[in-house]
Amino acid sequence: MIVLRPYQSTIAPNMNYTSPVKICCIGAGYVGGPTMAMIAKQCPDIQVHVVDLNQARIDRWNSDELPVYEPGLDEVVKEARGRNLTFSTQVDAAISEANIIFIAVNTPTKSFGIGAGRAANLEFIEKCARQIAKCSKGHKLVVEKSTLPVRTAEAVKRILSSAANGATFDVLSNPEFLAEGTAVQDLLHPDRVLIGGESSEAVERLAQVYGRWISRERILTTNLWSSELSKLAANAFLAQRVSSINAISALCEATGADVDEVAKAIGTDSRIGSKFLKSSVGFGGSCFQKDILNLVYLCEHFGLREVAQYWEQVVVMNDYQKRRFSERIVRTMFNTVSDKKIGIWGFAFKKDTNDTRESAAIHVCRDLLEERARLAIYDPRVPESQIREELQLAFADSVGGLSDKHKKLIETNVTVVGDAYAAANEAHAIAVLTEWDEFKSVDSRRILEDMRRPAFVFDGRNILDRNKLVEQGFEVHSIGRPSK
Repeated sequence: MIVLRPYQSTIAPNMNYTSPVKICCIGAGYVGGPTMAMIAKQCPDIQVHVVDLNQARIDRWNSDELPVYEPGLDEVVKEARGRNLTFSTQVDAAISEANIIFIAVNTPTKSFGIGAGRAANLEFIEKCARQIAKCSKGHKLVVEKSTLPVRTAEAVKRILSSAANGATFDVLSNPEFLAEGTAVQDLLHPDRVLIGGESSEAVERLAQVYGRWISRERILTTNLWSSELSKLAANAFLAQRVSSINAISALCEATGADVDEVAKAIGTDSRIGSKFLKSSVGFGGSCFQKDILNLVYLCEHFGLREVAQYWEQVVVMNDYQKRRFSERIVRTMFNTVSDKKIGIWGFAFKKDTNDTRESAAIHVCRDLLEERARLAIYDPRVPESQIREELQLAFADSVGGLSDKHKKLIETNVTVVGDAYAAANEAHAIAVLTEWDEFKSVDSRRILEDMRRPAFVFDGRNILDRNKLVEQGFEVHSIGRPSK
């Protein structure tokens, strides 16, 4: 194990971590569920109990239709569930029985008060800490799995230290670095596992769990604050690359260059590398925008105005890319999409997931609906209820209200269909907003026969064979490429 710096606990020094491991994870979402399922699969002797107050979510974890779609996750859950993996709403009991407690609850961007639109809402983290303090006896290891601002562990430690029942705690930071769509493989073969803490004994206790299937040289340890900041910084760097190539895509369209050719030329430079140089309609998901805005808020809090402005521009560029795509559709279709049917292929923020948080599709659909387009939306993994809920949130005002005008617009101008062909039937245009593999293999001649002419295709992911489509009679507009 690579130890960057050992630390001695200030909460419970010299604790003897020898009892059998029993794990509780508070939060059964995109992080907690898959991570705990993998630990349970790889460590069949460790009891893993995942708890959540959302009964419907827990019911789905206990069913054949999991709330999180990840390739290979079904098999992992089925192997361990009923053996050493449990999902329930029994939060207090799970905390009481465990000696390692993961906190994996949501930390959304604040929508109110100081720091609104930038800072992380730590309400659920604080509630978890208070619940842990209330239900604990003896000594427990509390692990921050949620993405948190730097020095959140200080607040968690203060709350835990006020436990009235004599319980003691060590607090660790163990941020996740999963990419949705490849989470199972990321858990099996991670680039690194990062553990930050003040107690070398506590760090080693958690490292031993991961060390059951991950080589020790990939388990990195730091102090608490470095670990917390590393997650924010990693996502900020990755998002910066996406926004950088998207900025170049606008210049490519204006000059006749091809963004994929430019990205390939850039990516062959060993100093830069090829990862995250795929231009698109914009990045989404639960992490990038939230974490960058959190980083911006932290920089502002510490008086680092120029640093805050630098990182905020990554989000500004991402918003510009989504808006630019919507405007290109309207401009190309004779400056009006009113009462025109547009087939939307994909609503998830990326393929191989049912996550729609901050999906570019939400913003593009909202813009097109504002122009009074009729949308036929298809996504192979996102249910209609989720699509409509996201669109309602996109139109909601600052206090969450939805006007009668926008409510009617969603009801009358949005149809959710069962396949890509239904979305394209009688459509004036198709907009590809998620890079699902099935879109590459559709019968394009059949699509063309069913569409209105001219048949526009707006490829927001650059996954279609545009030369083939142009030869067949489509008018194709791709991100970062001259129109055909």
